[in-house]
Amino acid sequence: MPPSALTHLECPRCRTTLEYSRPQNLCPKCSSPLLARYDLARARATFNRANLKTRVSSLWRYEEVLPAATPVTLGEGMTPLVHARRLGETLGLSHLYIKDEGQNPTNSFKARGLSAAVSMAKALGIRTIALPTAGNAGGAAAAYAAHAGIDCVIAMPKDTPSAIVLECRAFGATVHLINGLISDCGAFIAERAPREGWFEVSTLKEPYRIEGKKTMGYELWEEFDGSLPGVIVYPTGGGVGLIGMWKAFEELGAMGLVDDRRPRMIAAQAEGCAPIVRAFEKHAATSEKWEDASTVAAGLRVPKALGDFLILEDIYASRGEAVAASDEELMDACREMARLEGILAAPESGAGLAAIQKLVAAGKIGRDETVVLFSTGGGYKYVEAWNSVIGV
Repeated sequence: MPPSALTHLECPRCRTTLEYSRPQNLCPKCSSPLLARYDLARARATFNRANLKTRVSSLWRYEEVLPAATPVTLGEGMTPLVHARRLGETLGLSHLYIKDEGQNPTNSFKARGLSAAVSMAKALGIRTIALPTAGNAGGAAAAYAAHAGIDCVIAMPKDTPSAIVLECRAFGATVHLINGLISDCGAFIAERAPREGWFEVSTLKEPYRIEGKKTMGYELWEEFDGSLPGVIVYPTGGGVGLIGMWKAFEELGAMGLVDDRRPRMIAAQAEGCAPIVRAFEKHAATSEKWEDASTVAAGLRVPKALGDFLILEDIYASRGEAVAASDEELMDACREMARLEGILAAPESGAGLAAIQKLVAAGKIGRDETVVLFSTGGGYKYVEAWNSVIGV
C-alpha cells in the first residue's frame, strides 16, 4: 500500500468525522460532501520537492496526500504548463500560462478525479460505479473502470457530444441517454443506485474525485518552483477542480511549504448557465438552481453544483471573481487559443479565456501578474461545437 497519510473523512459543514475504510457518500447528518483529511505532520516527513523529483511522472507522485489505495492509473497528471506568449501579447499580459489538461488520458482533467475515485472504489471492494455526466467525466470513469476490472453505469444528456458517447460505450460502460440536463441524469442515477447496488461516484457525492483534482494545485506549486501563481482561471461547472486546488494550497500551507499568499481564484461560466456568477454578484453563500440551462460548453451546463457553497467560499477567501461569457465569446476565445498557441481546446476552456479578456479590460488583472488558465479538456471530441465556428 502507498504511504498515504489519510486519517479520516470530514464534513466541512457540521464537522462530522467518518472512517475512510468503508464506502462513503455524503455526510449522514447534513448531506454535505465529505472531504479527505490527512496527518500532514506525518506527510511532511517525506513530502518535499527533492523527494518528488525521484518519483513517478503522474499525479500519484503525491502519494502522502492521496487515497490509501493501490493506484488504478493510466499515467494521468503532470500535464504541460505552456507559456502562452503570443496570446498574452494580445491581452497585454507578460506571464500568461495555459495548463493543458487535454493531454491527460481520455483527453480531459476528469482523468485525475476518476483515477483517485476508482482506485479507492476497487480497494473497498466496490463492483459497480455509477455517475451522471455532461461528457468527459463519463469517458474517464468508463476508462478507469475498464482498467480496474469493475463495471460502470453512466447517465448523460441525449445531446452529449457523439464522440464522448462512443468512447464510453467503447470502454464497456452501460450508457443511458437521458432527455434532459445533468441534473436529470443525476436524479436517474440517485434513484436507481440503491436498488441496483451501484456505488455513486457523482461529483462530490464521494470524497476522492476531489483528491485527484487537487493535484492540479500541487503541480502548479512544483512548476512554479515552490511558489504559486497570482491568478488561476478555472472553467466551473461542478467546480471540483477549483475546490480541490484550494484544498491543495491549504495542505501545502499546513505543511509549511508555501506562505500565506494564495492565488485569486476566478470561476468562469457560460452566460446560459451561470449560477455561481449570479450568486457571486449577490455575495450569496450558495447558488440558486439555474432554469433552462443552455450552452455549447456541455461541461458548464450544471444548473446547481452540489459544492456551490465551497466554490463560493474559496472565491471569496481568495478575493477572486466569477465571470460569465456568451457562447459566441467562448468559441471565439477557443479559436484564438488555437490560432495563437496551437492548443485545440474544449468550449469550456474558451469561457476561461473570455473571462481573462473581460477582467483585463476591467483593470482587474495587471500586466505583470502571473495568470494560469486551465484548459480543462481537448477540443477533439467537440466536433459539433467546432463546426459551428469553423465549418467543414
